[in-house]
Amino acid sequence: MAALLLTTLLALLPVVLCYPTSYIDLEGKGSNRSSIRFLAIGDWGGLPYPPYITPIEKATATEMGKIADQMGADFILALGDNFYYKGVTDVNDPRFEETFEKVYTAKSLYVPWFVIAGNHDHAGNVMAQIEYSKMSKRWQYPYYYYELNFRIPQTDSTVTILMIDTVLLCGKADDFLQQKPHGPHGYHANRQQVWLQERMARSKADFLLVAGHYPVWSISEHGPTDCLLKRLRPLLVKYKATAYLCGHDHNLQYFKESGVGYVVSGAANFMDPDTRHRKHVPRDSLKFFTGKASTLGGFAHIEIDKKKMTMTFIQARGTSLYRAVLPKRDLSFSTNDSE
Repeated sequence: MAALLLTTLLALLPVVLCYPTSYIDLEGKGSNRSSIRFLAIGDWGGLPYPPYITPIEKATATEMGKIADQMGADFILALGDNFYYKGVTDVNDPRFEETFEKVYTAKSLYVPWFVIAGNHDHAGNVMAQIEYSKMSKRWQYPYYYYELNFRIPQTDSTVTILMIDTVLLCGKADDFLQQKPHGPHGYHANRQQVWLQERMARSKADFLLVAGHYPVWSISEHGPTDCLLKRLRPLLVKYKATAYLCGHDHNLQYFKESGVGYVVSGAANFMDPDTRHRKHVPRDSLKFFTGKASTLGGFAHIEIDKKKMTMTFIQARGTSLYRAVLPKRDLSFSTNDSE
């Protein structure tokens, strides 16, 4: 009986950890602030051998520091594939230092990094990445999936970001052997699915974002993720999510479909111009794409104020590539209108 009780408590512990008790308040970030600003990068995980970084990661990190200083960044979303090619071995793995701490050194980047895992991270020890939160002041990774809540300074508006593990939800994908995730992972996938639906259903946030690694829509090498089209997209539409942010494909893409913005920001370490799945996305949904190596990489800067969310793609060479504006959620109706 005691063993059964212990097993039950251990099973519930991760769920408890996923439930925040308060908002992350940004009022102290500037007296005249009336917005939340952050960067989103994916697939930024360097190399497993010296010098442990790529020229694209280095250039992107430098530009991130400049943009965070000029445009502001309260935090950073790290969208998976944090360490190529097989994650880390343990919490003392030197890759934390070589690919993260020594690369993102600008003062403006010493803000919270909210982390989720990608398929390459799951090839190693994801729990070690979670445990690294205890060793780094800026690395924030409480569990495989979790919720972030913010109040927009000097307003009564709120932002919720649901950080999910799409590898646990849909299965692993070996980029060298096959392109599509194979899974999902049974119990872990179903528990996360229940958590995600419950959180989205009860959200009254003015802006609701979901962040994962695999894309819902993509025209590049990996294409749309069938599992997410079945498990996630219906929730995004039904509960009027503002946007879904991801990586996995090594480029920058933006889609608008059924009222939801889809941001692919996977250009922080490699660049891929592949567009083989161009015909596998809804007609007219693709608004922007670039995979040019000449950009030296890129990332997304996002600002959310009382009325709107503004997403800007920025290349490592220092110029803006594309900007999209999404309105606050309209929760006055229970049905969802397509775009």
